[in-house]
Amino acid sequence: MTATQSPDTTANHLSAPSRALSFDRAAAQYAAARPGYPDALLDAVEDLAGRPLRGARTLDVGAGTGISTRRLHDRGARVVAVEPGPGMAAELRRGLPDVPLVRGDGNRLPFASASADLITYAQSWHWTDPARSAAEARRVLRPGGALALWWNVADHTVPWAADQDARLRRFFRVEARADDRSAHGSAVQDRDLPPDLDFAHRRIPWTRRVPLAVHIDNLGSHSAFLTIGDDAARQFLAEERARLASDLPDGTVEEAYVVELSVAVR
Repeated sequence: MTATQSPDTTANHLSAPSRALSFDRAAAQYAAARPGYPDALLDAVEDLAGRPLRGARTLDVGAGTGISTRRLHDRGARVVAVEPGPGMAAELRRGLPDVPLVRGDGNRLPFASASADLITYAQSWHWTDPARSAAEARRVLRPGGALALWWNVADHTVPWAADQDARLRRFFRVEARADDRSAHGSAVQDRDLPPDLDFAHRRIPWTRRVPLAVHIDNLGSHSAFLTIGDDAARQFLAEERARLASDLPDGTVEEAYVVELSVAVR
């Protein structure tokens, strides 16, 4: 994969809505294996939005299994999760039974105008129609409210991650570009940010250490693997597990990320 074409954004024969709903078949795996977000990200959201998260009326759109919803909730936000996929929504409900959950997506937000202080998209803006979702965000945000979009981008300046990046490119037949940075994310300039909103950007580096099995499950939870067919996905992931096991004899993977954050105040 490349920084502009990731396992969740690389084109294939399925439409974007179909690919987005492919996560439903692996919701438990997604919840268990996908990375979370560091405290520094939430600090940056507060800084760029110009207000604390505590007490903020927040819509977490494309909430998935609730990875970002939980972080916002724990920070004191009055958060409502918005998720279209039934499987992902069910997993979110199991993990966060006390957080309000609405079935829907950013293209048509089921909320009153000027009713939200903050709208967040964690790893999910690229699944929307950006023009429609931007218009909906402007409608639903109160004056002075903020739209925050972020992505975990794997850091392939780490040698083993760069090697994995090259294998992913070959497997999905994706060509590298000069501005590529990562195997699992896309550059901000290619994310269809609304041109009429004035975004500020931050990059927040962080790492996590996980068992090799969790790292492989993380890879396998991306839409490209969920939509290529079980046999092909299993073969690649088994080969990747064996290769990394020989390179990482303690069975632990230190995944390095940069969270790419973009915030616009209405």
